[in-house]
Amino acid sequence: QVQLVESGGGLVQPGGSLRLSCAASGTIFMVGNMGWYRQAPGKQRELVATIARDGSTNYEDSMKGRFTITRDNAKNTVYLQMTTLKPEDTAVYYCNADVRRGQAFRPRNSWGQGTQVTVSA
Repeated sequence: QVQLVESGGGLVQPGGSLRLSCAASGTIFMVGNMGWYRQAPGKQRELVATIARDGSTNYEDSMKGRFTITRDNAKNTVYLQMTTLKPEDTAVYYCNADVRRGQAFRPRNSWGQGTQVTVSA
């Protein structure tokens, strides 16, 4: 089994910063693409950013310049540094990753349980 565990969410004032972390654990041969998604109340889950194993990144346009995704392959961990946060960034943030349990296994897409980020004065 593979688990993705997010941390780092919380309450922050507008203009503030937060850093989210997501660590993959369990039986892991290799972690491929990793990413962050978010879901605000009453809205569909949306892409925030993704990062490939080689470090190449992709961002949703509205988050470019404010959010930075990075990863540590040795720790099977992905990070999301969020700056200049706005009330509309309030959402549950979910980690996503493609994980191979062994060399003979295909990558399996997994989700974390989510971490709440609230931006409010």
